Amino acid sequence: MSAFLSIADVSKRFSGLVAVNGVSCEVAQGEIFAVIGPNGAGKTTLFNMIAGALRPDEGAITYRGERIDGLRPDEICRRGIARTFQIVRPFPALTVEDNVMVGALLRTADVARAARDADEVMRRLDLFDKRARPAKSLTLPDRKRLEVARALASGPSLLLLDEPTAGMNPRETSDMMALINKLRKDLGLTVLLIEHDMKVVMGISDRVTVLDHGERIAEGSPEEVRHDPKVIEAYLGTPAS
Repeated sequence: MSAFLSIADVSKRFSGLVAVNGVSCEVAQGEIFAVIGPNGAGKTTLFNMIAGALRPDEGAITYRGERIDGLRPDEICRRGIARTFQIVRPFPALTVEDNVMVGALLRTADVARAARDADEVMRRLDLFDKRARPAKSLTLPDRKRLEVARALASGPSLLLLDEPTAGMNPRETSDMMALINKLRKDLGLTVLLIEHDMKVVMGISDRVTVLDHGERIAEGSPEEVRHDPKVIEAYLGTPAS
């Protein structure tokens, strides 16, 4: 059986800079898979290639047995892959409800149905009581939830989360961790996330892959990766003793 998401020998260059160099990994259906690494490791470039914002120079990306590298972002989203961004990007003047409906309208031209779908998502993410507020008025944690809600409204099977806890305090981070776990459990979502907070990575991930200077240097369970000498060196800048 083929992997739910397969990334095979993918590379991306920007002029003379190699951002991602021959990276391969496979994500199983229903798991939470984390991509970690120091700043500049190539994590966001890899995400952008999966989501269709960038086209790989080499390699292949396969989702549910179908090549998706080279497709437009909207085509990839229609196939069931939705993403969030590290820097949240709501439509600031639109209400929370209208922001979520933007995602729902990807699947239907029926505005009434999109409103019902948005209603369900907002209730699931505790945003329903704030549905009439403009997005720009929300706190950071609620804007992060709105980012997830808009992606979720598009009906994905694979959710790409780019640093979902960035800028949050410990309590807000714990709430987001609980939400990600609940979405996986209740909706059967597969989650691929970039995250710098090791508490988050160790707390919710089934498997982790580690990038450094555009290359994969380790992969395994959170505990295995945590004690890998190459990972320790990449983060601390000195060889592990």
